[in-house]
Amino acid sequence: MNNGIVTIPAPRNEPVLDYAPSSPERRSLKARLVELTNQTIEIPAVINGREVRTGSSEPVVSPHNHQHVLADAFLCGPDETAKSIDAAVAARHDWARMHWTERAAIFLRAAELLAGPWRDTLNASTMLGQSKNAHQAEIDAAAEMIDFLRFNVDFARQIYEEQPISAPGIWNRLQYRPLEGFVFAVTPFNFTSIAGNLPMAPALMGNTVVWKPATSALYSAHYMLKLFEAAGLPPGVINMVPGHGPDVGTPTFASRDFAGLHFTGSTGTFQFMWRTIGENIANYAGYPRIVGETGGKDFILAHASADPATVATAIVRGGFEYQGQKCSAASRAYIPKSLWPAVSHIIEENLAEITMGSPADFSNFVNAVIDKKAFDSITAYIDDARKTDGVSILSGGKYSDEIGYFIEPTVLVSEDPLYKSMCEEIFGPIVSIYVYDDARFDETLKLVDSSSPYALTGAVFSDDRRATIKAFDALENAAGNFYINDKPTGAVVGQQPFGGARASGTNDKAGSKLNLLRWVSARTIKETFVPPTDYKYPFHQDK
Repeated sequence: MNNGIVTIPAPRNEPVLDYAPSSPERRSLKARLVELTNQTIEIPAVINGREVRTGSSEPVVSPHNHQHVLADAFLCGPDETAKSIDAAVAARHDWARMHWTERAAIFLRAAELLAGPWRDTLNASTMLGQSKNAHQAEIDAAAEMIDFLRFNVDFARQIYEEQPISAPGIWNRLQYRPLEGFVFAVTPFNFTSIAGNLPMAPALMGNTVVWKPATSALYSAHYMLKLFEAAGLPPGVINMVPGHGPDVGTPTFASRDFAGLHFTGSTGTFQFMWRTIGENIANYAGYPRIVGETGGKDFILAHASADPATVATAIVRGGFEYQGQKCSAASRAYIPKSLWPAVSHIIEENLAEITMGSPADFSNFVNAVIDKKAFDSITAYIDDARKTDGVSILSGGKYSDEIGYFIEPTVLVSEDPLYKSMCEEIFGPIVSIYVYDDARFDETLKLVDSSSPYALTGAVFSDDRRATIKAFDALENAAGNFYINDKPTGAVVGQQPFGGARASGTNDKAGSKLNLLRWVSARTIKETFVPPTDYKYPFHQDK
C-alpha cells in the first residue's frame, strides 16, 4: 500500500486548437469525420460494463442531413433501468472504498486520452451527431471536457483537505462519504462536455451512476463512455441507459436507493422531476440531492456609452454560435436609440456574410438545429413575428427542413418589450431586440430584471463605470453568470463557475468545488486518545 501523501498534477485549461487551413489538427479531424461518416454503428446500453441490445431501437441521424443514419441506438425500458440500478448499487461498495487518488487517476487519464488520441473522435462525433462546427465542438467536446476532468480532481483534493481543528488530546476528522445509493445523471444534447461531466463528477467522489443521455446526443455519449472505459473505469460505476424520459425516469425515481439527481435540461422537465421526487420522498433511504441547471432567457444590455461594434459582435456571437442552442445564449437585447443605427448596421453586415450548412464544411458559421421538434418550435416564433404588429425582422427569417433542420440567424425588433419572443426561452437562432430611450436606462434595468423568470447569464456593455455599477447592483439576481463588456456565453472551467438561479436552476456551479460538494455526505469523526474514567466534573465538587 502506498501511504504517501501525494500531490496531484496542477490543473490547467486545455488550449483550444484553431483548426486553421493546412494545420495538422484540421487534416486529422477531417479524416476522422470521413471515417465516421462512412460507417453506421450500434449504440447499446451499457449495464455493469456489458453491452445490452434491447428489442427497441431508433436511428441516430445527422441534424444537417436527416437522411444520413449514423447509428442504431437501443433504447431501455423499466427492466433495463432496474438492472442498471442494481449494477450501480452493487458496484458502490468497492468504488466508494477505492482511494480517491485511484479514482482521480482514472479521470486524469481520461483527460490525457481526450487531449490526444481521442480528441478527433469526440469532436467528430459531436459535429456529426449534434451539428456543431469545428470550433464549437473543440471548445466543448475537447477543451471543456478536459478541463472538467482535470479541475474536478483538484476540486476533490480541496474538499478532502478541508478538515476541522483538534483540541489537545483529541483528533477530529471529516470523512467525505459518497451518497448512500446511486446518482441519476440526466444530460442534454447541446454540450458533450456537460453530458460527460454530469455522471463523471459524482463518480469521482465515490458515487455510482445511472446515466440517461439525451436521445438526440447518443452518438457522442457512446464515445464518451468508451473514453471512460479506455481510461480504466470499472464496470457498474457509470451505467448508460438510453431511452425516453418516463421509461427510464419512472423506475429510477421509484427506487429506494435513489440518492441524487444531476440534471441539465428544460425547466419544465426539472420541475416535473422535483415534484416526482417530493411525492416519493418517504420511500427513499435518505433525502436525495437535487442539482439542476435548466433554462435561460439571457440578456445583453447596452448603455449609451457602449461601443457599437462590441455590442453588435456580442449579439452575433452570443446569439448565433451553435445556432443559439446554448442555455447561456444571448436571446434578448436592449439597445439605446443613440446606438441602434450603428449596432443594427453592423449586425446586418455580419449576418449577410455568415454562411449556413454542414459542419463538415469548415467555412460554415451556422449549422442545423438539433431535430424536427426544435425546428418546429423555433420557426413558430418567426411565423408569429411576421404577423404581429410592432415586430419586424431585421435579418434572417428563412428556414427549411428539406435536407437538414436549417434556420437562418434571425433578429427580431419589437416595439413591445414584453412581446413573447422577448420573454420566453426559444433555444434557437433568434435574438429579439428592444430599442429604448437613452434617458430610460434605469427603467430598462427594471425591465431586464422582471420580464423573464430565468436568471442564468447576462451581459452589460458600458464605458461609463457609473452605469456599470448601477447595472451590477440592479441586476444582482438576474444572472448567475454576469458579464461586463463581453458576450454572455463561453464560461471556462476554473475561471467562471457556471449556473443560475430563479427558473434557471439550483446554481450549484459546474466548474467549481461547489458542485462536487453536493455529491458527498460528511461524517464527523472524533477520537479521544485518553478518555475519562470518572463521571464527576469539577463544578459540582464541594472541595
